[in-house]
Amino acid sequence: MAKDGTQRGGRRPRAGCKPQPLAEKLQEGKKAVRIELPPVTPLAGAELDEPEELMGEEMPNPSDYLSTRQRNGKPLGADEIYRETWQWLKERRCERLVNPRLLESYAQAFARFIQCEEAVSQYGLLGKHPTTGGAIASPFVQMSQNFQKQANNLWYEIFDIVKQNCTTSFESFPQDDMMERLLRARK
Repeated sequence: MAKDGTQRGGRRPRAGCKPQPLAEKLQEGKKAVRIELPPVTPLAGAELDEPEELMGEEMPNPSDYLSTRQRNGKPLGADEIYRETWQWLKERRCERLVNPRLLESYAQAFARFIQCEEAVSQYGLLGKHPTTGGAIASPFVQMSQNFQKQANNLWYEIFDIVKQNCTTSFESFPQDDMMERLLRARK
């Protein structure tokens, strides 16, 4: 207790041992809990009409804003990142655990990062000051760093969900393909 009567201190956030991934717990034979979503149960009660023929969807469609055309005429491409990430989640059976809005935010941030990197490649690292005409750092560099940081933070959220709930080990990440595409786009 401090001199002014308030209680301060205590355990710091994120201090101590980090949680162990589910796959490692299972390998070591430790007790582990996996989030299981309840199965869909048929309705009981009143008689229902014959069901309509419905087409099932493997993946929820990404929102339209992820594929809108940009000012330069090219599509943003975030819808493709969304699909690749969702497929990666599905292979690990964690697609139902991640909120689609979180996936959309990640896809848009990563697509904007790629867009800024293409602008840096096209226009260079220096720009012209609007009033003095002197050389200044390109604003695309700062924007690129901000979008990359945002995308990484969102990816850590997604990956943490997978790490805590996936029963199989894995090595590849969807970013590997995206970084390869980014490097190829520079040519």
